[in-house]
Amino acid sequence: MAVRAVRGAVQLERDEAGHMDQRVGALLTAVLERNGLATDDLISIWFTATPDLRSEFPAAAARRLGIVDVPLICAQELDVAGAMPRVVRVLAHIESDRPRADLHHVYLGAAAALRKDIAQ
Repeated sequence: MAVRAVRGAVQLERDEAGHMDQRVGALLTAVLERNGLATDDLISIWFTATPDLRSEFPAAAARRLGIVDVPLICAQELDVAGAMPRVVRVLAHIESDRPRADLHHVYLGAAAALRKDIAQ
């Protein structure tokens, strides 16, 4: 079994805890579903959020989805002039026999513009 990484991102419309929970939950659900993953396949998840998101930790959405025994960490994205606002990014480390080329990175809504080369 190999260790792989899956990326994803979502842009929020507003900085509200309930909205972040819903959007990050949708992102994580899509990452799992599109890659045929179960929570047991997860090794760890790294979340970053742009500096304009302060209402909630993105990892809280993972806990509410039932991802409770996986190490999670949140960090702040670099504050780069002109960067897309209100974005949560994920980097999930997984166990999988699938080749790297068969993994599906998930960029929801406007966040698809961040990685047009790999967005699904």
